[in-house]
Amino acid sequence: MNGAEVVIDELVAQGVEVVFGHPGGAILPIYDALHGSALRHVLCRHEQGAAHAADGYARASGRVGVAFATSGPGATNLITGLATAHLDSIPLVAVTGQVATTLIGTDAFQEADIVGTTLPVVKHSYQVRRTEDLRRIMREAFHIAATGRPGPVLVDVPKDIQLGAVPPGEPGPLALRGYRLPEAPDPAEVAAAAELCRHAERPLLVVGGGAAQAGAAEQARALQEILGCPVAATLMGLGVFPGDHPAYLGMLGMHGAPVANHATAQADLLIAAGIRFDDRVTGDPRRFAPGARIIHIDIDAAEIGKIKRADVGLAADCRQALAALVTTLGVSCRPKPWRPQVDGGYPEETCGQGSLSGPASVRALRSACPEPTTVVADVGQHQMWCAQHFTVRAPRRFITSGGLGTMGYALPAAIGVQLARPDGHVLCVTGDGGLQMTVQELATIASLRLPIVVAVVNNGYLGMVRQWQELFFRERYSASELWNPDFCRLAEAYTIPAERVRSAGELEDAVGRAFASGGPALLDVVVTAAENTWPIVPAGAAVHEMMLPGGRAG
Repeated sequence: MNGAEVVIDELVAQGVEVVFGHPGGAILPIYDALHGSALRHVLCRHEQGAAHAADGYARASGRVGVAFATSGPGATNLITGLATAHLDSIPLVAVTGQVATTLIGTDAFQEADIVGTTLPVVKHSYQVRRTEDLRRIMREAFHIAATGRPGPVLVDVPKDIQLGAVPPGEPGPLALRGYRLPEAPDPAEVAAAAELCRHAERPLLVVGGGAAQAGAAEQARALQEILGCPVAATLMGLGVFPGDHPAYLGMLGMHGAPVANHATAQADLLIAAGIRFDDRVTGDPRRFAPGARIIHIDIDAAEIGKIKRADVGLAADCRQALAALVTTLGVSCRPKPWRPQVDGGYPEETCGQGSLSGPASVRALRSACPEPTTVVADVGQHQMWCAQHFTVRAPRRFITSGGLGTMGYALPAAIGVQLARPDGHVLCVTGDGGLQMTVQELATIASLRLPIVVAVVNNGYLGMVRQWQELFFRERYSASELWNPDFCRLAEAYTIPAERVRSAGELEDAVGRAFASGGPALLDVVVTAAENTWPIVPAGAAVHEMMLPGGRAG
């Protein structure tokens, strides 16, 4: 085999079924080896789209996503997608072509130091310099991406390595110096956590992205049943605990449910399962959960104590740690049912008669979606409306860019989600700003006839930017108003059926028709132009110090 054939052979051996990419000169040998292989290749129209599609595939399936790109601009176009996966701990392997090893460092055509460029936004990176190392490196890349705290791994393969003969033989067992996987939860720490649970009167369980990645939904539910406590979720943890469960308070954070945010101020114990105390969750971290002891569970020991001091830290897989805590507590723990003393509903602005509000549009989408539907949300006001009003009942059914907040993420990510779940329904909710950042992936959807319903929440603004300018920049609106194309005609140019809707009733009917068609569809959802997302926690405030419509305090 040559190096290119080894790359494909190893992908097949790792159980990869689909690869997202875009070819170019420096990766053509790998594309030649791809021809006739067992792998399905999805031609995305931009390398950023390929990275996001691989990311969406990984989030929906729990498996490692794979993206291909050529050298130079092809590789650098992956960076936003790699950073998105890195901040949300998504397992992804990116294989990039590179100029021949003899040309590296000469400023050759389409040469870029992609290893150095991506160093801050990947879990690990390789540049293959010897053909005999290629098979081992491919196996290590998948191992690193999928184990411990997951993340993206880059494998840069020079063209002469792709064309060179690979000596026969299997590499030895994986032996990565300095790479240590988390061990089982420390029994002494589990016992200490159980003791805090037994003595707490107002415990609050918060589930985050780590719980989602670990598949810890069953264990979170079991702990809640023992404690009888309320549960909140971060944006990345939506769906880990059923969104329609009586104990569920809602999302926590800057645009979280008032009842969930106030719960952090009233709780005397916070069980943080797979959360990293991000600033969008805590507000001012010094005043977050001020009266609570903290049990922090995270697979990455570096996260424990990084933002908030933990009374008990469990550096372990979230599912294992929660299961151990449940076993230790057993049935001897007295349930601690309590509810925060505050109204729990999401506040909304009053819109003009006949206009469709953002929250109402999301509720109409939710009521019309068949089950099961995975919603892929872009970034902006509509993302928060989806998090607030699109009830998520199961894990991996709400997919969005959290840590990096990447506009343009949803459309390509929905491609990966649909291919990971070909028998399910996929709803892509994006904004009129975000859609135009990766709009070319409509061609990918159309060419494959993927049954993705794209709902464009169209308010004629970069909505979250406009909202901040209104509230915090004295209504000085700078570069936040959009000139938009006719989205329906644009979709039709891609041969995708489209409708424009202006009311909740029209939207529900249109969603039903779109899913029933069995193919792609786009809905231009015209909503109130200058509507805000409530509540909002101002910069520097505690998470329970929310602003509500009309300048009211939460």
